[in-house]
This record gives sequence, C-alpha cells and structure tokens, in this order.
Amino acid sequence: MSQISTPPASDPSSAPLYIDFDGHRTMLKWHRGRRRADDPAFTAARIVEGMRHGASIEVDLVIHADRGFAILHDRVVDHATTGTGVISALPAAYLRGLSLRDNQGKALREPVLLLEDLTELLSTVDIAPMSILQLDFKEDDAALDRRAVDTFAQSVEPLASHFILSCGDAAAVARLTSAAPGIRVGYDPCHHGAADATIRSGEFDGFVARALSASPDAEMIYLENRLILAADRRGHDLVGAFHRHDRLVDGYTVTRIGPRAVPEIKRLLELRVDQITTDDPEGLAALDLDATPAGTGSRLIRWLRRTGSAGRSDV
Repeated sequence: MSQISTPPASDPSSAPLYIDFDGHRTMLKWHRGRRRADDPAFTAARIVEGMRHGASIEVDLVIHADRGFAILHDRVVDHATTGTGVISALPAAYLRGLSLRDNQGKALREPVLLLEDLTELLSTVDIAPMSILQLDFKEDDAALDRRAVDTFAQSVEPLASHFILSCGDAAAVARLTSAAPGIRVGYDPCHHGAADATIRSGEFDGFVARALSASPDAEMIYLENRLILAADRRGHDLVGAFHRHDRLVDGYTVTRIGPRAVPEIKRLLELRVDQITTDDPEGLAALDLDATPAGTGSRLIRWLRRTGSAGRSDV
C-alpha cells in the first residue's frame, strides 16, 4: 500500500452533508470526493474527512493491468496524475508511485489510490455510521473477468456496508455486487443515450419500467438532473415513480453554484430527491434558495420550451 497520511479530524458540524427542505432530507454527495468547487478530485484527505463526518461521497473506478481498480475517472492518467499511459496497461506498482494533480495541473502530495488501498486507509479511521462511499464503475461487464471480480470482492469486503456500487451497465452491477456480500447496490439507467432518447420520446413510464427490470436489486437510482426536470416539465414525476417502487433517487450533477441554478435546485428539492451529486457541496449547502435570478424561469426550462428536446443546464 502507498504511504497515505490520515488528516486530523475537523469539526463535523461544519461539513456540508445534507439539506432539509419541506420536511425531507436530501443528502449532498461529494462528487469525485470534492467538498468545495476548487478541490482536486479523489484525494485521500477529503475522502477520509467526509467518511469521518457522515458524508455521501463518490469515487470512480477503472480497471488497471493487474486486474484491480484505480480510483480515477479517465481511461488514461496523463491529465489527472503525474504519470502517462492507458490505465488498462499500467500495473498497480506504477500507479501507486504517481501523484494526483490539482485543477491547474500542479502535482499534489496526494497519491493515486487503488481500491484496496483506500479500504485499508478507511479501516484505520472512525467512520460515521451514515457515511456511504459510492464506487462508480466507469466500464462495463465486458471489461470484467474472474480476476477483476475477485479483486473487487476482496477489496471491499472489510467495509462493504459503507460502500454502494453503481454503473451504467446493469450486468456489471449484478456481477460485482453478487461477489461482494453486504455491499449496497445502485444503478444508473441514463447511459448509452437513454436519457436523451427518453427526453425526445417522452416515454418516461417506460424508462422507469426498464430501469427497474434491468437492476431489480438497486436501492439507489442515479438520474441526470436534466432528465428529472424535463420529465417534470411534461407532468411526469420520475422521482415519485421510483419512490413508489421503494427506490432512492440521486440527481446528478450540480457543477456551478449560483443564483441562476436556484430554480432548478429548488425544484429538485421539491420533487424530494434523496441525494444531489455536486462538485461544490459547501456552496450548495450555503445557497440562498429564496434568491430569484433575473429573467423568467430557469435556463433549462426556457431551453426546453424553445426546442422541446434535451439540453444541459448548470445542474
């Protein structure tokens, strides 16, 4: 395992964990381990901090040459780390020798984490009972083999109850979670153009039915916010539909925080999403939800009125 220092505990009362709105609690998920907008992704310091305080945190998984899992988003390491090359061709020893880069490209004193290293690190700290670490597998079932599945199971076993696996491929979700007793199950049905196709067709009921059928054991469904809001504009409550089937809903991803995003964020809260994925949990927790931006309506809603099709917003 890499030498990873454990940061000192800080005041949990200041950590951005959730928003209570109209009697419903919505968790704020630290996307790629970020607490603030200017945080670099996937640092051990932030992940440990969040897990100590009871946060919901997301990290990404990509398979490396030794059939284990690197905690990185892209398939190559050139941009996010001090190394070069395609992760699938890079061995664990090489990856452990790399450092992460910050958002300006400067090398950090933060190592690239492998899944088993992160589990070992977290086993040494006092994890809050409500803390959940989402492991978002960025590949699909075709990338898996027995060795990779076994490595995954061994890596998560010590803390399985604090982990939830997600992926856009239901077969990969089933294969990995079946090998890891106690891990929680998530599923993202928006991949492979499904969100865009559903917005164009308006077949929201069919989208819900297909998602439930594809991953019947998923407790958390991950939905693009633009899909949730487009459905809402047309009178379909996707969040409520999944709630009726006892599924939780995560809405992703709030990237930029500011007055222009208020109508969309407030509407997500009104729809009672259970979690919002954001690159700036601290900024979102401090956002004035009573602020009214200039103009009429949110940018997403105006765009949908003009075009009647899928668009992206600040959410």
